[in-house]
Amino acid sequence: MSTLQQLKSALLSKSDQKKKAGELERFFQAYPGGYGEGDTFLGVRVPDQRAIAKTFFREITLDETAQLLQENIHEHRLTAVFMLVLKYEKARSEEDKKAAVETYLQNIAGINNWDLVDSSSYKILGPWLLDKDKRLLYEYANSGQLWLQRIAMITTMHFIRNHRYDDALRLAEILLNHPHDLMHKAVGWMLREIGNRDYDTEYTFLQKHYQQMPRTALRYAIEKFDEPVRQGFLKGEI
Repeated sequence: MSTLQQLKSALLSKSDQKKKAGELERFFQAYPGGYGEGDTFLGVRVPDQRAIAKTFFREITLDETAQLLQENIHEHRLTAVFMLVLKYEKARSEEDKKAAVETYLQNIAGINNWDLVDSSSYKILGPWLLDKDKRLLYEYANSGQLWLQRIAMITTMHFIRNHRYDDALRLAEILLNHPHDLMHKAVGWMLREIGNRDYDTEYTFLQKHYQQMPRTALRYAIEKFDEPVRQGFLKGEI
């Protein structure tokens, strides 16, 4: 049995198709018309996937990881994401890091639900692009494709953690009035992360934009503010 087959077998052994898979299909909107339409689930808990990824990531090749990212089973793709993050973080050279990034970008179509995006983009693209040209993120933000746009926004988490806010703020402006609630949450979340480190920077941004922001984005952004300030924003009194 190949290593890839062993990994798939390990996932299958942890599955609970009758009970959990149906719940996941509803949670990730895999039904017709949902944002995850067509996705299928084994019903494997995320901690089990992380443990399996940790067991197999050194043996699994990047080509095999790419194969998993191209599969329809959600847990195959998410476990592949966990392994790719580990491959990037444990890489011994820039060349190895670049190979992991290229595998991620070449199979970006498989990063197609919010948990896949949020588990990977700021951990792989974030550190890779920190001191590089960030044009790719602006291309993603202007692509009109929900998951690429969320990747662009969530990638900035790594920049924010390094106290670099400019790209996050610019991308937030581009995506501020996106039609999808998942982007409202992503934008608000990154603005809140900025505010956790630099209150004045977030406050100044919100002063300019809050009256036009979707309500969900605003609520996420001001979640950690003192209650009088929160109410001021919510009531339009700032």
